[in-house]
Amino acid sequence: MHREDFPILKNNLIYFDSGATTLKPYILADAISEYYNEYSANAHRGDYDISVKVDNMYEKSRKLVADFINADYEEVAFTNNATDSLNRIVNGYFENILVDNDEVLITESEHASNILPWFELALRKNIKVKYIPLIDDLTVNLNNVKKSITDKTKVISLAHVTNVVGDVRPMKEIIKYAHDHNILVVIDGAQSIPHIKTDVKDLDVDFLAFSAHKMCGPTGVGILYGKKELLKNFRPTIVGGGMNSSFDFEGNVYYNDIPHYLEAGTPNIAGVIGFGRIIEYLNQIGMNNISNHEKELKRYAVKRLKEIPTIKIYNENSESGIVSFNMEGIFPQDLAIYLNKYHICVRAGNHCAKILKDVIGVKNTCRLSFYFYNTKEEIDRLIEVLKNPHIMEEII
Repeated sequence: MHREDFPILKNNLIYFDSGATTLKPYILADAISEYYNEYSANAHRGDYDISVKVDNMYEKSRKLVADFINADYEEVAFTNNATDSLNRIVNGYFENILVDNDEVLITESEHASNILPWFELALRKNIKVKYIPLIDDLTVNLNNVKKSITDKTKVISLAHVTNVVGDVRPMKEIIKYAHDHNILVVIDGAQSIPHIKTDVKDLDVDFLAFSAHKMCGPTGVGILYGKKELLKNFRPTIVGGGMNSSFDFEGNVYYNDIPHYLEAGTPNIAGVIGFGRIIEYLNQIGMNNISNHEKELKRYAVKRLKEIPTIKIYNENSESGIVSFNMEGIFPQDLAIYLNKYHICVRAGNHCAKILKDVIGVKNTCRLSFYFYNTKEEIDRLIEVLKNPHIMEEII
């Protein structure tokens, strides 16, 4: 699907690591080059023609992103990545409202970016980070969420789709139950926004974080979504130029309105403009088409991997385009290096979910993560290489 849009695929490459970062279509480089070559001015700083064009293109991207997730325009702030967004949510909002003995609920399968900021906050404040138990297939259900909530629970912070197990959490039901008990919900959308149509109003989520680079966009651009009434009580974690309307020598500071007071300094202008072009591109393809294609690839990959008796799959039934597996007797990184000899790119390691190893009993796995440019023929080639009768000799 749309493989002709990706120049790198002309190099005989099979790329199964879109969970880490996606490949980039040529239109991204075109948009970025156009900015640098034709109207390379700062954003929200000048009153001349090319500066006004930068302003218009930058804010057009914000509107495109807002519409993409069905948010209001002022509810979308640009950051550096999903990690940056999650840190700002924790440090800019929850640090100011949580009090002694308040509890934050996460799971053992969260990415480091949705664990470490809470750990750091717990060091500074007397709050507790607790875990919603995973069920046998390593997923989260509403019942276990309900059982984990106490009268001290103030926040539930979860990935919509996890990056190792690939399970799609029932976030709408979780959010409704949480709100019924006056609990706020944060979604790590790094692995969900690029793959499934997301409507923040329908979900009624309080905060959401995701990255451009995991959905064909540039590195260095993240999105922080927050409900207007919450963002208005947000303390900026970075202050400086561009986010204030005035200040004086007596220390009186007047910040701009949301979301601009969350965007201090010169942003990644080229990246944000390029990301706007990518949002238009994904809209043309259709998020439902992307999601359905990935699910079909996942089913096909699982079926083909099962032909190899030494392969163990850890998330056969998850709904996303992620497959985590190991091959008996072969260290995951060694298997990844072997596959690289055949120009097949897979991820090997703990995938920044270091607590999960205590649940599944395995420290490292190999991971396939698909996107719309992948094909069944590429999966067939993977299986052919894994079935190589001389695989052990080549690895040794």
